[in-house]
Amino acid sequence: MTSIHFDILTLFPEMFAGVFEATIIGRAREAGNVEIALHNIRDYAPGKHRVTDDTPYGGGGGMIMKPEPIFNAVEAVLGVEIPGEGYPSLLEQGYPPLILLTPQGVLLKQAVARQLLAHERLVLICGRYEGVDERIRQYLVTHEISIGDYVLSGGEIAAMVLVDVITRLIPGVLGNAEATHKDSHSAGLLEYPHYTRPAEFRGHGVPDILLSGHHANVQQWQRRQSLRRTLARRPDLLANAELSEADRVYLADLGDTPSDLNSDLSDS
Repeated sequence: MTSIHFDILTLFPEMFAGVFEATIIGRAREAGNVEIALHNIRDYAPGKHRVTDDTPYGGGGGMIMKPEPIFNAVEAVLGVEIPGEGYPSLLEQGYPPLILLTPQGVLLKQAVARQLLAHERLVLICGRYEGVDERIRQYLVTHEISIGDYVLSGGEIAAMVLVDVITRLIPGVLGNAEATHKDSHSAGLLEYPHYTRPAEFRGHGVPDILLSGHHANVQQWQRRQSLRRTLARRPDLLANAELSEADRVYLADLGDTPSDLNSDLSDS
């Protein structure tokens, strides 16, 4: 059984309670597939008032998270003294990755999540305010990850997303072992349409092929629908998708981008 331990450094540990106690993550924790430890960064701030942020040198709006509390928290949580050249040098010695959730990071994709799953322990650092002192990036974190091209109030929600994405990939967490392989983005494509009972609802029926019982034809339909949906909604994904020669022929036959439910959504 594969398991993974998450240490999450945050100024607001109370934000995680409901998310990590329910559904898939909650069941994974009960089964021992996932362990999650929340650490309040403020507890590691020096001084009577436990200050974790300050005004930026050079001016500008907002506040910046100070380096001392975050460095102190990492050292305490991992029981390690960070050398002069910074924490990243400790990766080769088997210490876990330190991940900063930030809009400046690498975009979170299934492939990134699968790479992180290779580690038994991950430390997630949730930024706040206008960001973190640059020395945290230079001498502490090993990875910077973004969940999208937008700005959140802090890294907590992004950390929740990352934990959820990785947890789903752990063998045994989902009831169906094939479920993650069919998810959208797992093979570089969006998932095909799904239907369930009743076979007819308000005059709208399920495609006949799904009721045929012909497994090979159903699989072909699902694959082609996945290709069609990806071409309509996210054609950019096709450049790196795992495509067979039959897939390429089908896409060529489709020609122009087919109409789709969300085709009128703006990119703005």
